[in-house]
Amino acid sequence: MDKALFLLLILPIALVSCGRKREVVPEKISYNQISLIIDDVLWNGEIGDSLRNKFASPVLGLPQEEPLFTINQYPVKLLEGYTTDSRNIIVVKKTDRTSFEIRQDQFMKPQNVVYINGRSTADIIGLIQENASEIIKRIRATEIRQAQLHLRKSLESDKAVEQKFNVAMDIPPDYRLVLKRRRFLWFKKEIVSGSTSIIVYQIPEKLMGSPNVEKIVGMRDSIGKRYIHGTKPRADMMTENSYTPYFTPVAIDGHRAFETRGTWQLNNDFMSGPFINYCIYDAKRHVYIVAEGFCYAPSREKRELMFELEAILKTLRFSSNK
Repeated sequence: MDKALFLLLILPIALVSCGRKREVVPEKISYNQISLIIDDVLWNGEIGDSLRNKFASPVLGLPQEEPLFTINQYPVKLLEGYTTDSRNIIVVKKTDRTSFEIRQDQFMKPQNVVYINGRSTADIIGLIQENASEIIKRIRATEIRQAQLHLRKSLESDKAVEQKFNVAMDIPPDYRLVLKRRRFLWFKKEIVSGSTSIIVYQIPEKLMGSPNVEKIVGMRDSIGKRYIHGTKPRADMMTENSYTPYFTPVAIDGHRAFETRGTWQLNNDFMSGPFINYCIYDAKRHVYIVAEGFCYAPSREKRELMFELEAILKTLRFSSNK
């Protein structure tokens, strides 16, 4: 069993304006991109530093530093034209008055256009500091929705999840079910030089109690020891213990939930990668539904892989809410 599961985990299969607002759903979508409209003199100074610190800060839970968003900077004179085709635009200018505004779907759908105007460098930096968290929240929500829309183009909700856990999740067809147990499912997609995985399982409330980061780590290490192994003796999946994972209360489908981000490794082996875990409370049945995504991709950046997994996991919905 160990050898078979190890092969499942590591062996990849090579895969390769004007007028009415436009709703754009291209065949191939780049996510987490910001078109930043700002003149070079501001971009290369304190204002640019403040923008980079907020919008290009490292993504939490990845083994190597990767920026939260990819920023493409253009001078203000290019605001008209092709830059308006971006889903996320931030316009920063020095003007005779200080103002902040977010316009939704100004040039196309979906779209966020943020205007930050200030009389001085200090005024503009103040607006960035004050509003960055709201801007990030809006952009991430738009990107997640767009990813879910794109993934839905050729999928069917997987019945195995609904039948076993009384929840539905939109799992794309390129994820195949590779392991099924009484209270555990493992879906996996092969990518070049690695794989991405989704696991779903159930924990009774009496065993979990009130979730915290220590309980989440203990729970997932127990699951890894039981189901996810390598070829060497005791080479089980476990949470990397070199630093504490990021733990945040959230809501999934209106239910109380907890998000945990960190990195995993195979104990006594060489494999590792990032994970994102959602522990969701089902008050009717007094259980926690756990949906987790993780990837193994040693030769490539992992931000977009984990973003796709997050988008899939956030489609989870309880059957009564379908």
